[in-house]
Amino acid sequence: MSTTVYMVRHGDSPKEGNERMRGLTEKGYQDAQRVAELLREEEIDLVVSSPYLRSILTVEQVALHKGKEVMVMENLRERVFSSSYNRLEDKDLRPLLQKSFEDFNFSLEGAESNAVCQRRSVQVLKELLHTYQDKKMVFGTHGAVMTLMMNYFNPSFDLDFLYSTTKPDIYRMEFNNEQLVCVERVWDKALTNFT
Repeated sequence: MSTTVYMVRHGDSPKEGNERMRGLTEKGYQDAQRVAELLREEEIDLVVSSPYLRSILTVEQVALHKGKEVMVMENLRERVFSSSYNRLEDKDLRPLLQKSFEDFNFSLEGAESNAVCQRRSVQVLKELLHTYQDKKMVFGTHGAVMTLMMNYFNPSFDLDFLYSTTKPDIYRMEFNNEQLVCVERVWDKALTNFT
């Protein structure tokens, strides 16, 4: 038996506003419906999410279809890139990400490093792998934190991988205990089925 984790990166969200409270754009809501449709046939045992609204909204329909509630877990939040509560602009975020993947301990003052973010999020993942062994889980997450969780088990999930992901995106990870056995991108199948 194996444990399945569907990592679901949140859908498109407005560029402005508080990091925790930014929801989804119209496209983001449409894509969240596609996420739910794509996972409809799966026997999902648990739906967890970052506390950020855009992540919750992206997996909420999956939970509703399965008669589950979204379990919000603070340590699945996106990496804190700066001391500001607002989104960094791409022109500021790209060099920060580059430095962060070159030096996992690098961070701006008042923010957190890749190492800290990876440690807190992987701890949640490991606890759930233990508690829900041989089950199927959906994680509502963000690009950087998703990449860092995946990177912990396989370093090929790096900055280039992060830049290759979309909003939303879905990766099916199979685990044997805490050993990552395989990863498959699922969202590309959704694009084929819905476009």
